[in-house]
Amino acid sequence: MKQATEVMQSLSTELNYSFPETAIILAAGHGKRIKSQRSKMLHEIYGTTTVERVYNACAAAVPGINTVIVVGIKAVDVMNMIGSKTNNMFAYQAEQKGTGHAVQVALDEIKDENYSGIVYVLPGDMGLIDKETITGFREKFVASTSDMMVLTGIFSGPVESNYYGRIVRVKALDAHGIPSGDDNGKVIEIIEHKDILALNEHENYVTEYKGRTYTYTKQEMLDNREYNSGVYAFDYKKLKMLVHKIKSNNVQGEIYITDLIGLFNKSGYTVSASSPKEEYVVMGFNDKSVLKEMESIYRKNVYNLLKNIVEIDDHEDFFIAESAINDIIAMDKQGAPLDIRIGKGVYIGTGVKLNYNLHLKRHVHVSGNVLFGKNVVVWDNAELSCYPHQSFVIGDNVEILSGDIIKGNIVLGENTRIESSVNMTGSDEYPLIIGKNVLVKGTSYIFGSVIEDDIFIEHSVLINKRINKLLKKNGEVQKIRFYLPMPSGVDAIEHL
Repeated sequence: MKQATEVMQSLSTELNYSFPETAIILAAGHGKRIKSQRSKMLHEIYGTTTVERVYNACAAAVPGINTVIVVGIKAVDVMNMIGSKTNNMFAYQAEQKGTGHAVQVALDEIKDENYSGIVYVLPGDMGLIDKETITGFREKFVASTSDMMVLTGIFSGPVESNYYGRIVRVKALDAHGIPSGDDNGKVIEIIEHKDILALNEHENYVTEYKGRTYTYTKQEMLDNREYNSGVYAFDYKKLKMLVHKIKSNNVQGEIYITDLIGLFNKSGYTVSASSPKEEYVVMGFNDKSVLKEMESIYRKNVYNLLKNIVEIDDHEDFFIAESAINDIIAMDKQGAPLDIRIGKGVYIGTGVKLNYNLHLKRHVHVSGNVLFGKNVVVWDNAELSCYPHQSFVIGDNVEILSGDIIKGNIVLGENTRIESSVNMTGSDEYPLIIGKNVLVKGTSYIFGSVIEDDIFIEHSVLINKRINKLLKKNGEVQKIRFYLPMPSGVDAIEHL
């Protein structure tokens, strides 16, 4: 608790109370069924944790939005992953007493008693939610003039497989056959699947809304495909007034946010609902199989976005970081064909800058600030990388062959060819600079060296060396072959 409080205080920033919109992200749960020592919220979908994806979607949809992230189990891990963000507070839920309790904890962090506006509540495991969904939800809430809105999903599978809580809306006619008028379609409540199954086959389910009675058959309830996603929008002042009135009179003794629907309706406020364009955006996960399905959906979306711009050999086995995706789209808008081909199993990380006529073959791994020139080929299983503060610049017409490992502060001049079985490194103190038209082959290792143009290197180990372009009498450039440094530690070696 002490450590969590200290981290929370160090990473939280002040909310901007002049901005009338705040998102509460629920990230306190662990997720027992995920069977992992990591927080459920720290599991990744296509290289980014789910809670971070939810945060990013909110920030993109509503620039300047305030956020309150509720943490609990593994709180320190979650907060350190998110880090310090502008207009973001962390709220610590010491005991997980339900979603309603988490909202109570979050609202306690809003100190300005005169604050007003819109509050959104989103689960931290909804890693496929995106800018477009939140933008659309926000627009519908504002246009509806409702006091509360629920984002609902429409179940597309067999009805008997729908175990979600159903959204109960006001019907066109009440129990007496009288039209419901303007109330038609308003949300009355959410009925859990287990409660529907417990209904009597021969008796209707009866509920009230604004003093009028509405009835539903059991089959009618089961056939209802609209379910609660766990995403909400509220009028802040009304939420603040009612959230502490939620009762915990259930078997679990928890405070559920869904009970706010009844409280809003009883108070004479309006509750409405809307559904997103794409069903998958409201997916959350409780186990590894659903998480894997979400990963697959995200990769499929990336493939569909890029498939007519670049060539991707295997639509089920590739990774391109979002920064690289955005670069590809920006390059495509310039009008010239990219001619980029991405082989099966290729990984392109954050910071990588692609270029025209680039071919990354099977299982190439590229990460860090790697800047490609034009007409570059990287063969199977090569690894190119550098630390975030370093840069790795590859000139035009470079070829890197299979299995090479090249890491760190490096410059590869144009028309250079690095053949198989080569390992090269450049450090902060000793960058590796290779000139134009250089050929490195054989089992070679090069660290922190400067190699001039037109050099041939074979089966050599070069550490902190400068390789000068030396012309022989016949005009050929002197080749570097079989160069090995003096051994050390020979006194510890003996013949058997």
